Amino acid sequence: MSERQLEALMWAQACAAMERAERLHRQFFHRRHTAPNWEAPCDIFETEAALTIVIALPGVEVDQIKVVMSAGVLVVTGERPLPSEMANARIHRLEIPHGHFERRIELPPARFEISGRHLANGCLMVQLHKL
Repeated sequence: MSERQLEALMWAQACAAMERAERLHRQFFHRRHTAPNWEAPCDIFETEAALTIVIALPGVEVDQIKVVMSAGVLVVTGERPLPSEMANARIHRLEIPHGHFERRIELPPARFEISGRHLANGCLMVQLHKL
């Protein structure tokens, strides 16, 4: 086995062990979410009437996403689990983040209300209507 293959194998085993440890932690401590593992990238667009925020959340179901607005900050939290069919797979590369995420977005100085949200093409689209 080459040194490169050995490193890849050790990395895959370490990632699998971290996932098992995280799953056990949630199970024994009954905590749904721990500190965020990753922060989703976002784009923000503004018109005269609204702010549209697009957050890249590949593989995240809409029922796993919570959107809250408080004190001029939009907070989007949720969970992206590893696909269940990959639980016993050997990992060769793990670049797409998984686990608990949180994205905090400071809003421009104006009054907003959340007027809609939906998932499209792996992105959460949040509409904030200007008051």
